[in-house]
Amino acid sequence: MNAPSLTLSRGIARVTESALGPYQSAVIRIGFSGTWLLFLLREFPHRREMYGPDGPWSWDLGRQLTDENHAFTALRWSGAGAWFEIFYLLAILASVALLLGWRTRTASVLFMVGVLSLQNRSVFMGDGGDNVLHLMSFYLVFTRCGQVWSLDARRAAREAAARARGERARPDRLGPVLWAVLGLMLAGVTLAGRLYDNGWLVPSLLWTVWAALGLWALVRRGARSEEPRILLDVIANVLHNGALFVIMAEACLIYATAGWYKIQGSRWQDGTAVYYPLHLDYFSPWPALADLMSSSGTIMMAVTYGTVIVQVAFPFTLFNRRVKNVLLVLMMLEHAVIAVVLGLPFFSLAMITADAVFLPTSVLLLLGGWAARARGRLVRRGRDANPVLPAPRASAEGEPGPSGQSAPGSSGERAPGRVGFGA
Repeated sequence: MNAPSLTLSRGIARVTESALGPYQSAVIRIGFSGTWLLFLLREFPHRREMYGPDGPWSWDLGRQLTDENHAFTALRWSGAGAWFEIFYLLAILASVALLLGWRTRTASVLFMVGVLSLQNRSVFMGDGGDNVLHLMSFYLVFTRCGQVWSLDARRAAREAAARARGERARPDRLGPVLWAVLGLMLAGVTLAGRLYDNGWLVPSLLWTVWAALGLWALVRRGARSEEPRILLDVIANVLHNGALFVIMAEACLIYATAGWYKIQGSRWQDGTAVYYPLHLDYFSPWPALADLMSSSGTIMMAVTYGTVIVQVAFPFTLFNRRVKNVLLVLMMLEHAVIAVVLGLPFFSLAMITADAVFLPTSVLLLLGGWAARARGRLVRRGRDANPVLPAPRASAEGEPGPSGQSAPGSSGERAPGRVGFGA
């Protein structure tokens, strides 16, 4: 076998045998679900004005727009305020489930439904980061993003440990119930004529994922040989790796498009483009900080040209790990500054999460270790704040103590509790 054929066969084997980038996919799962969750909680007091029946973009206007662009939104199924309130709460719960990695595949589908439904209901609500969330919520459905740092991974590890000890793993009773309930809901909406009333892509995806989950559970429990399970595993790996590649390509496309468009702008060419947003009231939560940054023309010119250079160059640096990592740090710092100075935290969180897909696994493991140690310290601090006092040790009733007296409790007396080492 010649070298090109050998390389091709190795590449195919790698793509089909494993889901690549488990930590990268876990980071984008946590990042995007956390960003959307924070946004929903932040706007909870204003939810009815932004996406609900009290907003200027009424339900009828939203329905007219979705009739034209065929965008999916479950909020068009009913204009009642109760349905909106229930759906908003379900969107929050789906974000929490995906953040924790609980029933990750199902949670990713529900997360996508929540993101698409709310954003397509009121398309004028957003700051740019909503476009990234819109796309990534769709791609996440195809990834195996719960392999690590998730409740699913913890449950799988417990089952593997039980099998290694020769014990029988506890059967999953909640999964089939959840699958059946969601199937009944899909069937009800479909029979009511509301699921496919405005397009076929997302509704067909919902049914496909539901059927695939049922087939996976059936093969896992009842297959007599390993071949069906291996086949489904290969299909899932190919879909995951393809989706991860699309996510990376999408991030590169975002930066390349933004950079090349900036080059054509006169303000970016003369080095003053960054100055003007700092003095818009809408983007100035900290006017004093904006004035401090814009007081130096040299800093403004350096930031303006640096932004263009980094965005245009980033897609070409993927083949050089060191240069790519340096640009990643610069882009993440830039978005962190945008979050604070321009008051766009959710846009910045979405972009930082998209950048994180390019982080090396060693860096992600280091960050994961820090997070685990921080969590351990918080747990220990909570335990120290509420110590459990040990029960007093007493001799058997009626048995003489060391000094020949009866042990406490034999005459109805109660021994005092002892706390500390020297007590």
